[in-house]
Amino acid sequence: MVKIGIIGGSGLDDPGILISPQIIRADTPYGKPSSALSAGKINGVDVVLIARHGEKHTLSPSQVNYRANIYALKEQGATHILATTACGSLKEEINRGHFVIVDQFIDFTKHREITFHESFENGAVHTAMAEPFDLGLRKALYQSAKDLNYNAHFGGTVITIEGPRFSTKAESKMFKMWGGDVINMSIATEAILANEARIPYAVVAMSTDYDCWKEDEAPVSWEEILEIFSQNADRVKKLLVKAVSGIK
Repeated sequence: MVKIGIIGGSGLDDPGILISPQIIRADTPYGKPSSALSAGKINGVDVVLIARHGEKHTLSPSQVNYRANIYALKEQGATHILATTACGSLKEEINRGHFVIVDQFIDFTKHREITFHESFENGAVHTAMAEPFDLGLRKALYQSAKDLNYNAHFGGTVITIEGPRFSTKAESKMFKMWGGDVINMSIATEAILANEARIPYAVVAMSTDYDCWKEDEAPVSWEEILEIFSQNADRVKKLLVKAVSGIK
């Protein structure tokens, strides 16, 4: 039976998208998850939702307990995970408000717990990561975006940086040279752990800015990100509701 875990990013963690949500306060061997879980239904499909940065966005990207979040969703029986995130665009053609259904990541974080297998005392575990984002889920997200007439890009590489600071211009230009399409502070970490937990995982990334590589624009600010988010949050929720209905 399908049960969809949703990890909501900034402004996209509204349990109001669920029918008859129930609050679950979980604990895990890795500590407490970022928030209580909300379990309910979307169009008859069982869904459990967690707020990546806490109920009131109190956790910076480096403070998020990614291991506990993924473990808690697995413990609740999640068979698939959909995540949302804000991202900066590293490509001219990925404009503000566009959606990117990423298919690759480059992990540029430095201070994270990124594995459930810290010890090999019970045997070595090296998880394959060539294709970290599930193709079926990616197709469901992309088709839902197209059905809703949203500007969407199928595929793209996300650079995940440590944060909470934004990039320097030199870093931003380097990430472009590496072949990055978008940049954020959370997705690589989640993708790694979801793959280790053997849960199919995919992300819809919403472009809010051009980072700081674009010389004819002011560098990104948190205020700008929040403004674009507030304008587009309902569109992301509609996309999620539609995508969940198409997952089998």
